Amino acid sequence: MKGTIVAAAALLAGGASANRLHHRHLHQPLFEKRVHNESEICVPGCTTIWTTITGPAGLYTPPAPPSTAVPATSSAITTSEALPTLSSSLVFANTSSIAVPSTTEVPVVIPTTTSQGPITVPTPIQQTCPTPGTYTFPATTVVLTETKTVCGASSTVVPSGTHTLGGVTTVVETATTVVCPVATTKTAEDGVVTSVVEMTTYVCPSAGTYTIAPITTTVTDSEPVTVVVPVVETYCPGTYSAPAVVTTVTETNVVVYCPFTTVEPPVPTTQAPEPTTAVAPPPVVTEVPQEPTTTSSSSTPAPTGNLGGKGDKWAMTYTPFTQEGQCKNAADVMTDIKAIAKAGFTTLRVYSTDCDTLPSVGAAAEATGLRLILGIFIGTVGCENGSPDVSEQIAAIKNWGRFDMVDLVVVGNEALFNGFCSVGQLTDLIHHVKSELGSAGYSGPYTTTDVVSAWQANDVSSICNAIDVVACNAHAYFNANTAPEQAGTFVAGQLEIVEKICNKPGFVMETGWPTAGECIGKACPGREQQRTALAAIKQELGKKVVFFSFTDDHWKQPGACNCEQHWGCGDVFGAAI
Repeated sequence: MKGTIVAAAALLAGGASANRLHHRHLHQPLFEKRVHNESEICVPGCTTIWTTITGPAGLYTPPAPPSTAVPATSSAITTSEALPTLSSSLVFANTSSIAVPSTTEVPVVIPTTTSQGPITVPTPIQQTCPTPGTYTFPATTVVLTETKTVCGASSTVVPSGTHTLGGVTTVVETATTVVCPVATTKTAEDGVVTSVVEMTTYVCPSAGTYTIAPITTTVTDSEPVTVVVPVVETYCPGTYSAPAVVTTVTETNVVVYCPFTTVEPPVPTTQAPEPTTAVAPPPVVTEVPQEPTTTSSSSTPAPTGNLGGKGDKWAMTYTPFTQEGQCKNAADVMTDIKAIAKAGFTTLRVYSTDCDTLPSVGAAAEATGLRLILGIFIGTVGCENGSPDVSEQIAAIKNWGRFDMVDLVVVGNEALFNGFCSVGQLTDLIHHVKSELGSAGYSGPYTTTDVVSAWQANDVSSICNAIDVVACNAHAYFNANTAPEQAGTFVAGQLEIVEKICNKPGFVMETGWPTAGECIGKACPGREQQRTALAAIKQELGKKVVFFSFTDDHWKQPGACNCEQHWGCGDVFGAAI
């Protein structure tokens, strides 16, 4: 996990350079080590879903700045316009039909003063800064008591020409009729275009990959422009928080998006059992008391002979960020990778393609003889195949094309646990990625990784059939009954659970121990504790784990454990820089 960024405010000032900054920071809030409240996993079922229009699709043109607007220091300014909102209630049930009540138009007037109306869904808060100055946006908290689906927006930079974007991509093995919600646009008689979520029925005449309800847009500008595409976004019950943001704007008509960076699951109605771990033999940790389901796969797995280390060290996670959260240059990346290789690691795990990861990390890995584990990062609720962000990552990997250096592709990081994907969505996405990268020449194995309770709390048979190896993230520090010297036994027990669930060989994609923070029962952070824990993990199953992480990350928030910034462990293995 990369960790959360302090007051993440993505500035969309237009143009390719501004979009790159926004895209990179979209990933950062979702890679944090936090105590997994695994007693509550959002699982789709019979749910009432409220759909809401959030704005038009197409090219974004900022409003002209008011001639007299001069922002005061530390004052919140929000400018926007009234948009008609189409609101409808959709009831999903496990039957062959879906009831769609009639819809009504409800005008919603968004204030243009420093005050803002109530926020009922944790979509990123759009703030418009018309003139240069310092703006303060207050902290916001939204509590959801039911699952909500809305029409959100995703952006991508495209060159001149006609482009097909968005939609829902699905893979079917036979002729199938698909009924699903899609984000699309409606044009009224007066020419006003609004984004809506609609139920659609699509007939797939035969086996294959289909994109349902994509949107076509034409760009006539000679320079690349940012295109906004409507997407279906689903939010599970829980408490969502957006921190206060103070930002200085140096241009006119800058749009600031303040995302909700913290998601706490709702408090369970019954007390979850306290996790327990036996010292020996390898324990079975029952954070969610449910028997794992053994699933056999009928698909032909890709070769996995290159996975795992030859001795007691295999891989290290690596993110090319400075301590301030900026992208490292190629020279600094090369220095880092040389140190990791010198310490005896054979493989690097990267999470996504942002910060020019593939060109810079790829070149350094090639120069030092290291192998790569690539990632497709899922950072929004909904996990749609048609997300421009996902498409951008797939395109970056295909354009890079050095599949001879890749040992594994990981689609999603804790996407089930965080509620970003349902099992069906994640399965479809894995098939989609396999189809895209397979057509580009990659023939190696695929997986997704999650915490053990997410594997246990769902019927994951379709995911098991889609992947070649099973993977989990296992951090003994968050188990209150695990002392540092027991970390190896704990992690081995976690891996054994997921291997039995999918009946496939497994690997740990993240494991580590912090050097600072709060004690959680027997699990106390510290440098000596980290050395003890990592030595135990390395001895127990070092050739099957990816250690987290290369250096401390001071650009992250400290988190409830006050530990988020202190997982750096490269020096423990002699990877000094």
